[in-house]
This record gives sequence, C-alpha cells and structure tokens, in this order.
Amino acid sequence: MQSLSQNRTFNRVIIFALVAALMIIVSWRLAPAHSSAQLLSFVNGFASDASSRASASLDVQIQTLQSQIRSHADDWQSYAQLGMAFLQKARETGDPTYYQKTEEALNTSLSFQPDDYASVSASGALALARHQFQAALELGEKARQINPDRAYAYGVIADAQIELGQYSEAVETLQAMVNLRPDMSSYSRISYIRELHGDIDGALDMMQRAVDSGTPNLESTAWVRTQLGNLYFNTGDFERAETEYLHTLNDRPDYVYALAGLGRVRAAQGDTAEAIKLLNQAVGIMPMPEFVILLGDLYHSTGRPEAADRQYKLVATIEELYRANGVDMDMEIALFNADHNKNLNETLTLARKSFENRPSIHAADVLAWALYKNGNYPEAQKYSEEALRLGTKDALKLFHAGMIALELGNETQAREYLEKALAINPHFSILDANLARATLETLQAAVSN
Repeated sequence: MQSLSQNRTFNRVIIFALVAALMIIVSWRLAPAHSSAQLLSFVNGFASDASSRASASLDVQIQTLQSQIRSHADDWQSYAQLGMAFLQKARETGDPTYYQKTEEALNTSLSFQPDDYASVSASGALALARHQFQAALELGEKARQINPDRAYAYGVIADAQIELGQYSEAVETLQAMVNLRPDMSSYSRISYIRELHGDIDGALDMMQRAVDSGTPNLESTAWVRTQLGNLYFNTGDFERAETEYLHTLNDRPDYVYALAGLGRVRAAQGDTAEAIKLLNQAVGIMPMPEFVILLGDLYHSTGRPEAADRQYKLVATIEELYRANGVDMDMEIALFNADHNKNLNETLTLARKSFENRPSIHAADVLAWALYKNGNYPEAQKYSEEALRLGTKDALKLFHAGMIALELGNETQAREYLEKALAINPHFSILDANLARATLETLQAAVSN
C-alpha cells in the first residue's frame, strides 16, 4: 500500500511542473517592450485570483487564442500562450489528454521561434508532467542558457534532477533558484529536498515559508498548504495535518488534494466512514490514481472487496489514459501491483525499467518491494539500502526494509526498521500499518522470551 509520501511523488511532479508553467506566464509581465497588449492582457488573466477564474473562463481564453491563431497562423506567441493554457487546463481537470494539445501548440510556437524562453520552459514542464525526466532536464538546461537570470527554468531542472537521482546537483540548482527568486516555488522545492535528506524540521520551515509567501486563495497557495499538511501527516502529527487541510478547504472548498489528505487523517483517527466519503468526493472531482487507490484500500480494509475491486479496475483504465497521452506510469503501476500482488513477474520488469529511467530513491524502493514480492530478498535489500541512502524518514521505505530484513533472517535489523517506521507514523498505510504492528509485536515477543 502506498504511503502518502510515496503517493504524492506523482502529483508533486505534475503540480510543480504546472505551477512552473503558470509562473512562466506571469513572467511575461517582464517581457521586452515588443510584447503586444494582447499578450499582457492574457498574462493578467492568468495572474489573477484563481478563485475568480473558473474553468469556463479558461475555456473562453482558449477559444479566444484559437480564434486569434485562425486569423494569424504565424502568431507564435498565441501558440505559446495556448500551449500553457492547455497545461493549465490539465492541472484544473486532471485530464492528461490536454498534454498532447499542449505539445502541439508549443511545438508550433517553437517552429517559428526556437529560442523562445517561455515555450522551451513550458516544454520542460510538460516533460516533467509526463515523467520524461531526461528530456525535461535537457529542456530546462536549454531555457537556462537562453536566459540564466530567470528562475523558472531552475525549477524544471531541479525537479528533473531529483527524479533522476541527482540530489547533489539538485541542491546546487535550488540554491541558485532561491538566490534569484526567493518565493513559493523555490521554498517548496527546498522543503522537498530537505525532506528527502531527513531534515523534517527544515522541510516544515521551508514549506511554511512557501505558504506565507503565497497569495491568499490562489490554487498554488492551496497546494503548498496541502503539502505542509502532508508533511505533518507523514510525521504522525495528525492534528496539525488536519488544521492545514481544513484551512485549505475553507479557502478553496472541494480542493481535491486537501480532501484526500483529510480523508487519510480521518482514517488514521478511526473514522473510516468519513474517510471513504471524503475520498469518494475527491475521486468524483478528479480521479487521480492515488485517490482511487486509497479509496480502494479503504474499501478493502473495511471488508468491502467488490467496492475495492471496482476502484482497482479503475486504476487500470486511468493508466491506459495516461500512457496514451505520453505519461510514463511504470513506477506508479509497479508499486500498485506489488502492493496488491498483481502480475508480479511483469511488475518486476516494470520496476527495473522505472529505476533505469529514473534512478531516484523512490524508484529504488519500488524495485526493492517488487523484488521482495518475487522472493529475491538479497537483491531487494540492495535496492532498499539505495532507497534509504539519503536518510529519508519515510515510514513506508522503512517498513519495506524491515520486511526484507526479516526474510533474510536479520530479526534485529527488521525490528529496528519497523520500530522506526511506526514511530514516525503509526498510520503510514491503510493496509500495511497493521502488518507492521503485528510483525513487530511478534519480533518483540521473541526477544522477551
């Protein structure tokens, strides 16, 4: 079962990428004097309060841009704006079909103006959203070469470096980014890199700075506040997590990431009926894979296997949709399958491919778990150690390490890993937290006898 920290890797990459794209649009406020009044009007529309910019308004902007392009087929700026509008639409709806539309519009813009900073940066953001991290890195580097004094490309570069396991390089990139522009985007990324290195206090501090630097009621502010709630949840501080989720929902009712986070809090508090209600609400608004999986696991844990199976089947449908629109789902599907004992041979192949393409600590953990489920415990331990090499305080990774150590006959190490996992967050997983507790009790009983 995926923990919240593992689950949010998928959404974190997408949202970082799309927030970066939104910042590129805002950056056109600083564009040279030759930018048109129409361009500035478009920018002002995107920079306005998201709470007053309903999806219908975005649809109008898209239609206006399409009309402009029909009248002026060589208007490369309108193509660039249209591409980012589609990327924004993907963020608002969770619909990956907009990625192809984004790609077509940005490629057309670049065919006229190959060195347009905004189009290159947005293409990098699109590559991040599709989990094409090497391509994202190359595009981010290209954008930085075009204009090294703008911060946005540094965010694309850092996100790609993190997913490619280039953590030292990412730290340097983020330092350069925050030096250029200390704001929500740079603070939230620094929070994440600190979290990966086990500096939870530092991560909380930087995410709080991100929240404080945000504009009230903007979607991006809601996202970083939700991430702050996630950090609290991952450390077992459910009260503070609940406070942040409720604050977000007060500002933006029906914000799906906060709904899902609050649902997890309710499950940890033992109110599974309310948890299921909240997750159904989130899935009804935006059926992101992590919400669907979590809802399925809640159904499974409450003795409703048929309802759980319906959610798990929906995951397969969502996977097809994402893959059809260029999103690499190997790591996410490998973890889901390993957690639920589905197609384990194929799952191991997916996990190996994922680690080859994105050798991060998250991909290492997924590979370790897939190897464990296939009975290859020595190799599983190798990748589990890789997953823990930064000192990340992730209960799920520690649980995996403990179960692997147990199969290798190292009961002392297994006990230590499981104790750490449950000390960090006793409700790190809907399904696996109970297994962790039961296994630890057995190991502790063996020591006392």
